[in-house]
Amino acid sequence: MNWLPILKQCSQKIRKDALPFYNTPNASITFGRGAGGDQMKKIDLIAEKAIIETLEQNNCSCTLISEETGIKQIGTPPHEYYLTTDPIDGTTNATRGIPFINTSLAISKTPNLQTIQTALVTDLLHNITYTAQKNKGARKNNKKIQPSMMTTLKEAVVGIDFNTYKIKQIADQLNPVLQKTRHLRHLGANALELCYVADGTTDAFIDIRGKLRVTDIAAAYLIIKEAGAIMLTPKGEEINVPLTPTQKVSFVATANTTLYETIKKLLA
Repeated sequence: MNWLPILKQCSQKIRKDALPFYNTPNASITFGRGAGGDQMKKIDLIAEKAIIETLEQNNCSCTLISEETGIKQIGTPPHEYYLTTDPIDGTTNATRGIPFINTSLAISKTPNLQTIQTALVTDLLHNITYTAQKNKGARKNNKKIQPSMMTTLKEAVVGIDFNTYKIKQIADQLNPVLQKTRHLRHLGANALELCYVADGTTDAFIDIRGKLRVTDIAAAYLIIKEAGAIMLTPKGEEINVPLTPTQKVSFVATANTTLYETIKKLLA
């Protein structure tokens, strides 16, 4: 089954249905905690509903693994494909009017990160779509992408997610990286920040909090890999985890091996 056109339909329906709520009071109406543990906002649920409606209109059969409502079986048979999604990545940005949000969609044959075969991340406000298919490379609006050639941490643009109440527990580990890096960024939608590493906009992105859910980065993982960039655990291991709404990950994503090894040594 060719999933890429369907994922593109999903993202465009999300733009149509959810963006009218961007930066409005209604966007942040809460509906309890989602399967991933965060408060579900109205804009999140509208985006998830757009995905489900698109799948049903295309007579798709799959198991939906969503950060919002958890695991939902769609069609028959539902276990031939798995669709892992964060319908709105950057919900806080969306509710506050910060123009950096995306949707993330990933197709796999089994519920494991390593088996993802088709991926899409759409920058919803700017209508920029990153896609990847296993062994076919990665693209930005259908144009093939590749990471930067930057190997010097001093000149690199590096994203680091500090968003945790446990900041004191990771501050000492991050401090050597911070001292060597002049250009630090964090924009608030991790899948899109990983895509920036994939296309060379930035040079690295680090998240060692152990807080980020795999649903946030499942699609970006394949895009990073297919673009030719690096995404491993802070210890240099492959990220081999199940695709569930509660599974957490830590990682270092870089444009190349040289930059990865530099960051890995500093974190150690």
